[in-house]
Amino acid sequence: MSDHATMDAIARLVPEGSRVLDLGCGDGALLDLLQRTRGCSGYGIEIADANVLACVRRGVNVIQLNLDEGLAMFGDHSFDVVLQIDTLQHLRNAEVMLRETARVGRSAVVAFPNFAHWPNRLSILRGRMPVTRRLPYQWYDTPNIRVGTFKDFEVLAHRNRLRVLDAFGLQDGQVVRALPNLRAGTAVFHLQGDGALGR
Repeated sequence: MSDHATMDAIARLVPEGSRVLDLGCGDGALLDLLQRTRGCSGYGIEIADANVLACVRRGVNVIQLNLDEGLAMFGDHSFDVVLQIDTLQHLRNAEVMLRETARVGRSAVVAFPNFAHWPNRLSILRGRMPVTRRLPYQWYDTPNIRVGTFKDFEVLAHRNRLRVLDAFGLQDGQVVRALPNLRAGTAVFHLQGDGALGR
């Protein structure tokens, strides 16, 4: 997710001076933005060699790690905020990683493509899997191993005893609060665990 307006909307959820862990940080653009504009520090976790190199070039601390192996190297509440931006849909153990995110961070920001966005619904009604700017792959070559909706994630968060501090959609860099499940291509949740999560 490299759109500046989208990154700014997510960055506003991170308090100034926070210690941040960015899971699946890509080229480090968001963590770099947080360091420069909000005085944050922390680490990115990334598996792809090219992205790790891009992080290093940006001056972003990065650890090369496969997230499906978990976050055992980090203690409880090691970070003020853990970010999972466009990561959840790529993970085999998405629910376990969500619990780990809540364990490692005092709060978390999770964002993912909202499959219930109206253009996606229209594609399904026409009998085709959606291909949009937000979901730009064909069904047979997508790196996403799962799809979810804004409403699905609300259920998952509740089931895992996560408190939703804020939730909204993003569409073309704009925050969508009215009917985000229908009107937004990206679902964004600001979460907090109940303290017992992950134990």
